[in-house]
Amino acid sequence: MSVRIGNCRLIVRFGIGALFLIQLWGCAWIPSGGRHAEYLKPPGMAHKLSEARDGEPLTAGRSWPEENWWRQFGSSELNRLMTMALAENPGLKAAAARLRAAEGFARVEGARLLPFLDAEAEVATARFSEHGVNVALRGAHVVSGLINPLSFRYEFDFWGKNRAALEAALGEAAAEEAEQAEVHLQLTAAIARCYFRGVALRQQLGLAEDMVELRRQLLRLAETRYQLGLDAADPVKLAESELEAAGKRQALTRDHLDLQRNLLARLIGRGPDSTRHLFGDDVSLPERIPLPVKLPLELLVHRPDLASALHRAEAAAQRIRVAKASFYPTVDMTAFVGLNALRMTKGASSLANILFSGNSFAYGVAPGVRLPIFEGGRLRGQLSVQRAEYDEAVELYNKTLLQAAQEVADSLSSWRDTRTIVEAQNRLLASQREALGLAQERLRSGLDDRRAVLARRHSVLDHEYTLKILETDQLVAMTDLIEALGGGYDSGLDPARPQPIAD
Repeated sequence: MSVRIGNCRLIVRFGIGALFLIQLWGCAWIPSGGRHAEYLKPPGMAHKLSEARDGEPLTAGRSWPEENWWRQFGSSELNRLMTMALAENPGLKAAAARLRAAEGFARVEGARLLPFLDAEAEVATARFSEHGVNVALRGAHVVSGLINPLSFRYEFDFWGKNRAALEAALGEAAAEEAEQAEVHLQLTAAIARCYFRGVALRQQLGLAEDMVELRRQLLRLAETRYQLGLDAADPVKLAESELEAAGKRQALTRDHLDLQRNLLARLIGRGPDSTRHLFGDDVSLPERIPLPVKLPLELLVHRPDLASALHRAEAAAQRIRVAKASFYPTVDMTAFVGLNALRMTKGASSLANILFSGNSFAYGVAPGVRLPIFEGGRLRGQLSVQRAEYDEAVELYNKTLLQAAQEVADSLSSWRDTRTIVEAQNRLLASQREALGLAQERLRSGLDDRRAVLARRHSVLDHEYTLKILETDQLVAMTDLIEALGGGYDSGLDPARPQPIAD
């Protein structure tokens, strides 16, 4: 036994020395990576943020949008729609399935770092050839049995190949998790915008119906004056055309309302009948909107698409490590412990007794080394592909960062402009209401007839109709701002995390 131990030690020492030399030889054949793509620094937005807060209901603070940000609009109907959508939307379910698949693949890659243990049992019959190499078994019929309760396989990860593959898989799983959050954000933002437009259209439909009724009254007055000879036929024709225009507006508003109902039904994962009686709630804007101070640095933490792009770039960096490790030798070991026996067919009945005897005990240990010497350029091609994919992933991150900064800036500008326009429209509407009051006063004093009052009332309704559109634009602008800020998502990443690869 001591001689065997000495031989094993000699083999181990020889193997370690040989592997060291092979590693040095293999390193010289790995092609240089050259200059890789670099992560962009967050673009400056200090002037834009100060401009946005100037005179606007935007507060500087640490608070980002809350996770259930839509609750601040005070609509129980909207809250109910969100709950249904998050439970039944097919796109969100598909994103969850992709995440489960990525997590499963990460478990597969992680298994490579662990030893594989198997057990096997086999009974086989065979006939040897009359012209076989084994003279003693020529033409023989045999039966064999094999029981290996323990079969061991393990690949030594000297170069970090399997560890890098696991890190890449974990990065892809983290990216899929961020992608799921992005689908969640896009879905909730789309539902909010659709609901806001639907509420405004329902209110506009009521105003359009009132305007149609006013146009009918004006037409009847024009027809009465024409029949009494007080006016020519021209006012009647004008009143008819204005009634047709009001009817057309009413029909278009109803059509747009139906389209919003159908779109909302699809977003929540149900049929069109489920949204027939929607848009009964009123929606209110929050008085103050918290705007983070550290923009756009912390967008990495709160933008799911940006977090996903970073995870994919880091996963691509790990795949470069996998490709480089493929140039090195693969070292593994297999071993087994079990029982096996072989008998002629005539003695098959005694196989079980022989198989479970001490003389049938068998074991084996087989270390192995495989060195890639000539692969026809395959390994270099794989490494080149992974380096190119890393550069593409970094540039995609840079593109997403710039897009995120643009969307925040655009939504801030849209919020400021829509707020200014709504305030101007409210002042204009107040002026029209004052003019209606004066017309009503002249009617009571006998200084004017009913046509002037109806015309002023129609003007008020028309401006109210326009105001609903502008108020919806303001709600949508706020939703865009919340979506641009990440909508309550928190990736937990370090804002200063992006680091270039060392290749």
